[in-house]
This record gives sequence, C-alpha cells and structure tokens, in this order.
Amino acid sequence: MLSDFSGKWRSLSLLMLAEVAGMSLWFMSAAILPDLTREFEISEFRQAALSSAVQIGFVAGALASALLGLADRIDPRRFFATCAILAALFNASLLVVEPGGDVSIFARFVTGILLAGVYPVGMKIAVGWGKEDRGLLVGTLVGALTLGSAAPHFLALLGGTDWRWALSVASIASALGGVACLFTGLGPFHARAPRMKLKAVLTAWTNRKIRYAYCGYLGHMWELYAMWAWIGVALTVSFSGQMSSDTALSLSRLFAFLTIAAGGVASVVAGFVADRVGKANIAILAMSVSGSAAIATALTFGGPAWLTTLCVLVWGAAILPDSAQFSALVADNSPPDQAGSLMTFQTALGFALTFFTVQLTPLAADWISWPGVFVIMAIGPALGIVGMLRLKRLS
Repeated sequence: MLSDFSGKWRSLSLLMLAEVAGMSLWFMSAAILPDLTREFEISEFRQAALSSAVQIGFVAGALASALLGLADRIDPRRFFATCAILAALFNASLLVVEPGGDVSIFARFVTGILLAGVYPVGMKIAVGWGKEDRGLLVGTLVGALTLGSAAPHFLALLGGTDWRWALSVASIASALGGVACLFTGLGPFHARAPRMKLKAVLTAWTNRKIRYAYCGYLGHMWELYAMWAWIGVALTVSFSGQMSSDTALSLSRLFAFLTIAAGGVASVVAGFVADRVGKANIAILAMSVSGSAAIATALTFGGPAWLTTLCVLVWGAAILPDSAQFSALVADNSPPDQAGSLMTFQTALGFALTFFTVQLTPLAADWISWPGVFVIMAIGPALGIVGMLRLKRLS
C-alpha cells in the first residue's frame, strides 16, 4: 500500500513538473511583446495574432484529438512527450524568423496544436490515479498548468530586454518536461479505448451533467485567458500615470506573474476542499469571487497602484480554481474509456471561445477602456454560476 502511494505521488510530481514546463510556451509571445515591439514594427492586429494563434491551434489540435480519441487510445505519456518536445522546437523557431511575420504566427499556431497533447492529456493521466481525491488531482494539475502559464512573465522579468533568452529557456524546459513525462506511471483507474469512437463526444450533449459542466466551463473561459493574456499590458497602463514607463513595465511583469501563479496555488487548495464539500460548490464560490474582483479591478483601475494590484491578485487567485472542478465533474460523469476525449473536447470548446476573447480584448480596450473590458469579463462567471446551479439540481 505504501509503495502504491509512493508510486502515485512520484508519478504525479513528475507529471506536474512536465506540465509546468510544457505550458510555459503558451503566453511567451505576450510576455515578451514589449521587447519585440521595441525591436520590430508589429501591427496591433499581428501582436494579438501572436497570442490568439496559440488558441486557434489548440482548438484545432484538441478537436482532432477528441474526435480521434487519441488520449484514450494511445499511451498518454508518449503522446504528451512527443507533443511537448515538438512544441519546444516550434517555439524556438521564433529565434530565427521575423517576429510578427506570417511564419512566426504559423509557428505559434502549430505550438497551440501541440499543446493540445499536453494539457488535456495530462488530465487524462492524473484522473487515472484516483476517484475519491479526483478534485485534488485535477486541481494540482491545473495548478501546474497555471505556474507554467505564468512562467513567461517571470522569465521575461529575469531576462530584462533580452527576449531571446526567455524564449530559449522556455523551449528547453518544454523539451525536458516531455522527457520527464515518459517516466510517469499510469494509475489503477486509467482506461484505454480499444478503438476510435467518433460518437463519444456526443455524450457531452446527451448527458445533462456533462452538458452543465461544459456550460460552467465556458463561462469560466470567457474571462480566464483574456485576463491572463492581457493583464500585464493592462497593469502597465494603470501604473504608467504614477511612475516611469520602465518601472511600470517591470512591476506589471512581476504582478502579472504573481496574479497568474496565485490561481495555481488556489487551485490546489480548492481541489483538496472540493473533494469534501462538493466540486460544484467550489466552482460557484470561485466564480462569485472572480466576477466581483473583476468589477473591483475596473473601479480601482488607474488609482493607487497598491489597491489595483490587490484587486488583481484576488482576481487571479479566484479565476482558476473552478477550472479543475469542471474537468473533474466531466471525468466523474464520463465512461472511463471516454474521459480523455470528453475532457479534451471540453477544452476545445473553451479555447475556441478564448480565440475571440483574446483577439478582441485589446481592441475593446481601445474602444471602451480597460475598466469597461473588465466589467464585460465578469459576465462569464455569472453565466457559469447558472450552469452549476442547474447541475446541482440533478445531483
């Protein structure tokens, strides 16, 4: 029994490290954008495209993986490793192509496709290790995902104006993470589908509990990646009226990292609690705080830097814990040999939505200002709460 417990957490620890490393590629272009625009002339549309191309690629990769049942049919460790290593290579290609050019945007698109073999596949491995503690397992994985997503801002801060250094470190980390995943084990609840089942994704519609979990997830995704992708830029604008531009940029990078990382820590804690008080209850609480913090950030924007930062940190801590619970709810209510495909399909739908939110956020900020954008972001968690309340009525 002790050896089983040791093997479980050794495998999960390796998986978490691999997840942090692989997902460090996601927001790399947004984190180094200020340095890129100082060196290269990149239009606003192409600046946004460098980030949204990852979203589009992820959706394409996740849809293909879900429809073909890849996460349920092949060894997820090899799938993860292959995708993480290839993603590292495509990310590193930005060192030799023109940033903001067609080739660099295409490289970011392919990176997104490959990351669809990292995040959802990591969840497939994690849920195979337990049922009673599944909220904690997925919460811990999402925490790792979040630290990985925050990492580019921290690397950009450490690298100063040397964006090539930050990009290189993230690429190397992703490749090493792929190798590390090969040494993880598969848990006792791991199930493998014997053949491709295209109709497996239809369960997302015919099973009402899964449908409402998807609904909550879409409300959550309405705000999540738009906030993550642009909070550094928004904070720079908020701080710039009170300090020098260089100081505002450095502080915005630091607090963008801390804001995203706060969600990772909160996700682990929420996962532990969710297994005891209910996953839907934790999701409702997280979305209530997240929506309120978004409005508070809007009200304090441009005011005292410490107050805006406090609101953003609370927002960052609350914006993520519900994500793991939506995935855990999908896994709980799915046939074991379809869980990987249904969680992958869930992320495909969510990231399809984020393409529009990430692409339109800076344009909306120019039109209605950042505070107006933050208020609109709060609509998502409000709708997500409705989905979770309906799911609870079925329990």
